[in-house]
Amino acid sequence: MVSKKLLLSILPFLFFSVVSFAQTTPSATPAIKDTTYWKTKKEFGLNFNQGSFSDNWQGGGVNNLGLGSFFNAKGEYRKDRDSWVNDFQSQFGFQKIKGQEFRKSIDRLFFDSKYGRKLGAKADTQWSFIGSLNVLTQFANGFDYNYRYSNQTSPLISGLFTPIYITEGIGFEWRPETFFTMSFYPGAVRHTILGNKNLYQAIDARNASELEAGNKPYEFLNYGIAKGKRALTEVAIMQLVANFDRDIAKNVNLKFRYQAFASFRDLAAIDNRIDAKLTAKINRYLNFNFDLIALYDQDQVMKIQYAQSMGLGFLYTFK
Repeated sequence: MVSKKLLLSILPFLFFSVVSFAQTTPSATPAIKDTTYWKTKKEFGLNFNQGSFSDNWQGGGVNNLGLGSFFNAKGEYRKDRDSWVNDFQSQFGFQKIKGQEFRKSIDRLFFDSKYGRKLGAKADTQWSFIGSLNVLTQFANGFDYNYRYSNQTSPLISGLFTPIYITEGIGFEWRPETFFTMSFYPGAVRHTILGNKNLYQAIDARNASELEAGNKPYEFLNYGIAKGKRALTEVAIMQLVANFDRDIAKNVNLKFRYQAFASFRDLAAIDNRIDAKLTAKINRYLNFNFDLIALYDQDQVMKIQYAQSMGLGFLYTFK
């Protein structure tokens, strides 16, 4: 039998031998992840504007301060007949005008994920079968400053995830150019969800006071959702989505997304929305941008809505 002393004297030698062997033995070559089929792009920007006037300025004006920011990220995978595109966009800005509280100037949170498979084996085919998931909402509370109650406050009409629109669709996509696609979704499903399902209560309570005082109440449609409910689900007879993203001149990029949603619930009321952004790079970090959002949705108001902003600021692009 091997004595304990001999065993204890051999163990350190064995230990250091194993360690030395492990250090001198060449390790297997690590697998290199294939990313050649992915194309990614990320952008971050800040826009600032400011104006100030002396008390005796005769031209008229009011001190103001504005700041806007955006972060966009896009990942596009294409291999053989398959594609997968993920697009995230976020924008938020505010203004401060002398004598008024801070107010939002732009507020948007958007995500779109789309899988496609080309119809046919030819590499140059322009048609694909697609499935997509789309999410659209906002970050902060929103007020209708065009309406004033008798106490000089404005109604709170939106908030974080109030509303949030989630749309799923299966259909077909036409891609005649790398910078343009048009998608057709028969039977798309859209969910309108309120993070705060009791948003209408404060408006109704204030309207009761306004009626007692003989004033016109504020009309709020609760985004088409029945009061006290949290969600509305609609099925479309057809949803159409067009995307354009191209440099239209040197260092000038135009990007827009148009969506039309025709619900079975009311075929005469087609929801339309366009989000457009023009970005002009002045140099590596300085840019000018122009944003436009226009929409028509009878579940909100019976008129066309639009929001527009432009600014000069910082832009950083990394891939």
